[in-house]
Amino acid sequence: MITTENLLDARFSDLEPQLKDEILSIGEVVEVKEGDVLLKMGQFIRSTMLILDGRIKIYREDEDGNEFLMYYLEPGNACAFSIMCAMNNEKSQVTAVADTEATLLSVPFESTAKWMHDFRSWDEFVIKTYRGRFEELLLTLDHIAFRSMDERLVFYLKRKMEGEGDELHISHQQIARDLNSAREVISRLLKKMEQRGALQLERSMIRIKDLDKLL
Repeated sequence: MITTENLLDARFSDLEPQLKDEILSIGEVVEVKEGDVLLKMGQFIRSTMLILDGRIKIYREDEDGNEFLMYYLEPGNACAFSIMCAMNNEKSQVTAVADTEATLLSVPFESTAKWMHDFRSWDEFVIKTYRGRFEELLLTLDHIAFRSMDERLVFYLKRKMEGEGDELHISHQQIARDLNSAREVISRLLKKMEQRGALQLERSMIRIKDLDKLL
């Protein structure tokens, strides 16, 4: 039987044993469903989410409801931006939504702030997390600024495959929202990929058949 302790050991193996004991003693296990909103822009952040299983989508949203996908949080990750906002008592600048069913450990910010001084492994984890998310955000911005929409779509599909494998359970409308494009544009590009034999389109699902033929 897989326990919370097993998941914590597997996903956060670099943390010190004493720190893991503290996380288990004060952390709250949270089970979320796909589509659950975990954090909204403008909210003050009172806790840190450690991802034990599943995937969380982090994005920005403008006043008209348009979304800009920033990155995904996978098992072993935490949201660097939320940690930094909490440390400075600032409102969240991002929205977090469960992209799949997920298991999280919610830890009060007061404890994570204390760990920065008490545990070297936590300090290193936060720095590594922030750097990793920043580099991923730069990669996303590069694709928006310098790549065509079909290249951005391929990049998006490959990122989704890292968490879901060859069968992507997502609608054309959701892809369009994530890429801040029109559904008709996404559907047209996906149809071309299907005609090349790169993928197969099904209702609310995309089955990847040949990565080399995506572009």
